[in-house]
Amino acid sequence: MFWDQAAPFYDLFADVYNRKVHEKLKEIVKSEIKHEDNVLECACGTGMLSGAVAPLCASLTATDLSDAMLKRTKKKFSAYTNLTFMKADIMNLPFEDEVFDVSIAANVIHLLDEPLAAIRQLQRVTKKDGKIIIPTYMNKEKSGKESTFSKTLDHAGADFRQAFTDSSYRSFFDQAGYENIRFIKIDGRVPCTAAVMINTK
Repeated sequence: MFWDQAAPFYDLFADVYNRKVHEKLKEIVKSEIKHEDNVLECACGTGMLSGAVAPLCASLTATDLSDAMLKRTKKKFSAYTNLTFMKADIMNLPFEDEVFDVSIAANVIHLLDEPLAAIRQLQRVTKKDGKIIIPTYMNKEKSGKESTFSKTLDHAGADFRQAFTDSSYRSFFDQAGYENIRFIKIDGRVPCTAAVMINTK
């Protein structure tokens, strides 16, 4: 798996190359978390958001499909007693309905063939009127074509399936019938737009 191979180097991207974007993203996500929240994080990677969220919530379940990513996250943040690590696929989450107050899926739906199916999974496991936060990397080109960064990762094996721009990301939710979503754009080397939605189902 590409992400197992990328795990030893991912922190360089998260903490150095794209640090400006990720620091802003952490502040945005932290502002959406309450002390009493039980939080799910899908595609946690090496824990860029896990370490920011865990101190703020009642519990955090950090999941990823990559064993190597999970291993690195666990090594960094195992001191948090409210943090559970689990291998899980966002397309088939192994949780009962309406378990979590907040669900986060950062920088993953652009890798999926069926991103709407993943969002439906997030809706299923999130409580009614709970919060779903979906930050996703954007392409800078207005055409919506893959950026040079995306192409480089594609050639390495990351296999980006969606080439969102900020405007096409907003349209993606609009065309799917989702309403009252807040979008927060973060500019930087690899820009990101965070969608924050209330789970009205």
